[in-house]
Amino acid sequence: MATQAQGALRKMAVTLDERGAAQYQLCLDEARIALNPLLGQPIALSFQQQIHCTHCGRLTKKSFSQGYCYPCFKKLAQCDTCIMSPERCHYDAGTCREPSWGEQFCMTEHVVYLANSTGFKVGITRGTQMPTRWLDQGARQALPMLRVSTRQQSGLVEDAIRAHVTDRTNWRALLKGDTPLLDLPAERDRLLALCQDQLHTLQARFGLQAIQPVTDLAPLEINYPVSAYPTKVVSLDLDKTPEISGTLLGIKGQYLILDSGVINVRKYTAYQVAFSA
Repeated sequence: MATQAQGALRKMAVTLDERGAAQYQLCLDEARIALNPLLGQPIALSFQQQIHCTHCGRLTKKSFSQGYCYPCFKKLAQCDTCIMSPERCHYDAGTCREPSWGEQFCMTEHVVYLANSTGFKVGITRGTQMPTRWLDQGARQALPMLRVSTRQQSGLVEDAIRAHVTDRTNWRALLKGDTPLLDLPAERDRLLALCQDQLHTLQARFGLQAIQPVTDLAPLEINYPVSAYPTKVVSLDLDKTPEISGTLLGIKGQYLILDSGVINVRKYTAYQVAFSA
């Protein structure tokens, strides 16, 4: 195999074509390698034993929060606990780590959605991140449920809905086979009815227009480039095995499926890697 590119690994770039098929590119610094044409061929990833913070470029022995050095992890708003738990947003308390960052990314329209990855799940994303968020998760289907004015509000809405449906994906089940299609509109209507009182309370708090159900869209269906799923999911780890190789059997979410195992590419953001095919 010949080395095609090397540099700092980033999450795979993915777009949806007109047929609803996911098209992937491996990202190493500025290099973009089309992966769909490599299905059925041997590939290799070689960790060069260096990690440079994706924000400041500092050399770090360990990656925090997928690609950051420890100082950036502790000071950046995008690494704060409210990113994973947006209902805990503390912007109004005046303690946001980076108010200007919060204004740009959190004080903007978000969508609470219903997806089918390994069954029904609820999630949130910025309005500009559809369908990227669903592709990154490996969702087979996705459907917006509500539009809200801020990230905090999306977290409060999600908190009410996840009392009735999970907000997590079983990643091993995701990689064991194709997910059967489900009736997302019917489940959306059921959840909106179950959470009606909580949604009215939030609308009274933030304003009627701040939290609005979305009921006029059809589910998006996504197909992933997978020729074969593993019978047993074996996770590959660049920290433990710096040289990973195998025949590329598929790509789903941010996972490469090889005949030797699966690797979550996003987990190794900022790792210096050489790619061969």
